[in-house]
Amino acid sequence: MAANLETRSIESVSATEIYISAMPGEAATLQDQAREIFSGIRDILCSKNAFILQERVFSTLPATETIRQARSEAYGDLDDGVAPSFLVAAEGSTGPIAGVQIHAVSTNNKPEVIRLDQTGCGRILRAPGCTLLTLSGISVPHAGKNTEQAQVMMEMGESALRQFGADFLSVPRTWMWLKDILSWYDEFNKVRNDFFTERGLIGAGTRQSMPASTGIGLGPDNGGHSAMDLVAVLEPADCTEYLQVTGKQHCALNYGSAFSRASKATTPAGETVFVSGTASIDADGATTNIGDAAGQINATIENVRAVLTEMQSSEKDMVQVIAYCKTTEVEEVFNSIKGGLDWPWITVICDICRPDLLFEIEATAMPR
Repeated sequence: MAANLETRSIESVSATEIYISAMPGEAATLQDQAREIFSGIRDILCSKNAFILQERVFSTLPATETIRQARSEAYGDLDDGVAPSFLVAAEGSTGPIAGVQIHAVSTNNKPEVIRLDQTGCGRILRAPGCTLLTLSGISVPHAGKNTEQAQVMMEMGESALRQFGADFLSVPRTWMWLKDILSWYDEFNKVRNDFFTERGLIGAGTRQSMPASTGIGLGPDNGGHSAMDLVAVLEPADCTEYLQVTGKQHCALNYGSAFSRASKATTPAGETVFVSGTASIDADGATTNIGDAAGQINATIENVRAVLTEMQSSEKDMVQVIAYCKTTEVEEVFNSIKGGLDWPWITVICDICRPDLLFEIEATAMPR
């Protein structure tokens, strides 16, 4: 079976943003799955004269070397030296590769590579009316214990932003990839909370400029405890709207997590809504539908819909979605439910941030 590549594109006068969600065909070897995925991505990018802004690969650890080789062979000179975020998941129904996500852009200006310590770690795109910066796979596996790695990771992201006169107040979206999340999520939250307080994102006298975020149990393939991706909007300045409370969900900061339920920011082809990792959690911050996979999945879907509505967006505007399932059994239940939803899914098997959470969704939407 050939790879399943779903493309969502949004066009403006000055740019086209392209989101690719790729999942492997089930009846193929790992090598063939990887080859089909990256050859398909290459063909889409070339046909649209597009360049990658951000890229993620979700797979088992033993599969990463085969995937790297297939990617390199397929991309050729499309590879600008910025590695994707390689994120380690458990094997699911599609085999060792869960999927690949691409955010690309077609515009008159080619993204420039951002470097930290001589290594490509992100890109900056200067398009008419918008300057967009992305960072991928920021990780410091040799910086000490897990909390020390998280602190240095945040500081490295800040250092990259400062190269362009920006800081975390310019960031509408982060992804926090955390190995063994259940063993240290509270400690990670303290690192992030302290960092954001010191930088004036949260605390007395601030407007709570917390990025939308995902914190999920996927570690980087380098063996580190954490990695971070982010999107920053440098121009127009101060364009981000933050959503703290919606539907059945109140502010996450009330129970110790410094992220907004969603954010909306100007991007090269219009506006983008970033929906944070969302789960079956009520207004008091308590897990609901404990032990009931279908109940958690349906509640999560409704919570995502509530966020989209609050942000003046809808399901038809979705350009990228990840469903995180705690086990393959939860994935089976999800597969029986998702058929009625025309969402551009990738499904990943991993731990969620609480032992009693079985399922989580994150989404990106671009309202037409």
